[in-house]
Amino acid sequence: MGVCQMKKRRGIILWLVLISVLFVIPAFAADDAGSAGEEILQEGSEMLQEGSEMIEDVVSGQQAMMEKANALLATKELDKITQAISIYEEILKNDPDDFEATWHLAKAYRDYGYHGWQKRVSGWEDNCAKYGKLGMKSAQKAISLEPEKVQGYYFYALSVGVYSDGVGIFTALREGLKDKTQENLETAYKIDKGFDKGGPILGLGRFWQKVPWPYHDEDKAMKYYRELMKSEYFGGHVEHYIYPAEILMDQWGSEPKKEARSLLKKAINSPIGSDYWKSYARQLLADL
Repeated sequence: MGVCQMKKRRGIILWLVLISVLFVIPAFAADDAGSAGEEILQEGSEMLQEGSEMIEDVVSGQQAMMEKANALLATKELDKITQAISIYEEILKNDPDDFEATWHLAKAYRDYGYHGWQKRVSGWEDNCAKYGKLGMKSAQKAISLEPEKVQGYYFYALSVGVYSDGVGIFTALREGLKDKTQENLETAYKIDKGFDKGGPILGLGRFWQKVPWPYHDEDKAMKYYRELMKSEYFGGHVEHYIYPAEILMDQWGSEPKKEARSLLKKAINSPIGSDYWKSYARQLLADL
């Protein structure tokens, strides 16, 4: 349940209080329709005001917690992501069906594993396995809460990617995660392929690029990358340049390599992107 749903709950509670007051008044009216009725109405009005203020405080508190957690998550720093995770978990203790907190928690779990992998922190493989699985669990809950929205499907697939980094892609395949990843990415693509700056498009391209034989299909991967290149989202993530460049630099002829070189230079000069991806792009460019 998000803030809007909490406000709806507030309205329902206030109506119940009002109805209870209206039913109490007749019991007193028989004895003293004047003074007793007025007193009950006054008490009812006070109860409504107190109830409204209490629920408003809860809504405001939850909203403030979400904003703080989202800001921490946006830093992409591991210690800050850990703090964000704790806040999302606290929100969900108070309201287990809060959709916004649920999918943000899935993202936070995934991001913790992902950024730890980039930095190669101590125990990163175990962290990827642990937090990737936690991300999948929260994403699945988000899907059950709001099956028509993109976030649950998208972050389920991304969490599988992190989990695979930890346990190995063949272990993930044995666990049946290939089909689940594909299905969730395709569903995310159908619902909102522009989410997260074309994330579902990029995700499907990367899926077909990285999944091992006999499923591996670079033609399908490039089809999605070409779609991304023609979209308004292209360049929203530095990986938009790097992933297709990996394929192009291994293709026959000078033109694909020329395009790969151009993409890698764009990645290196992009104002966005982590040190990891910038360094990786420079390495690829040096190998061309």
